Amino acid sequence: MQKTIVQPYLFFGGRCEEALEFYRKALGAQVDFLMRFKESPEPMPPDRLPVGYENKIMHSSFKIGETALMASDGCEPDSKFAGFSLSISVANEAEAARVFAALGEGGQVHMPLAKTFWSPCFGILADRFGISWMVSVGA
Repeated sequence: MQKTIVQPYLFFGGRCEEALEFYRKALGAQVDFLMRFKESPEPMPPDRLPVGYENKIMHSSFKIGETALMASDGCEPDSKFAGFSLSISVANEAEAARVFAALGEGGQVHMPLAKTFWSPCFGILADRFGISWMVSVGA
């Protein structure tokens, strides 16, 4: 019997390769699969992709820790990340500070790391791509 799995699928509007490299450096992300539009076994309809998108990423899967995520450049040269956050839980306050600083490079802090009633260290930021992250130390 197949398990039900929910995985984030992120569309970076032409910046997917940059995002994958950023997450590799910031979080140790490991890319498991990557296919560009020009590598598709079935070509996209000619009017579906913006000019120059043939080298963009059609689909990728990657892991951050034990979590699998998927990403693409999509078919639109824009991305909007609203209404959700990715939550990352780390082992200790030093790792939370490292991850928060790495993700925050070029981004915007919404709530600096601080002690809360549910975590010894918790903070919220948007990374340079506009993705909201909640960084915490697991209890």
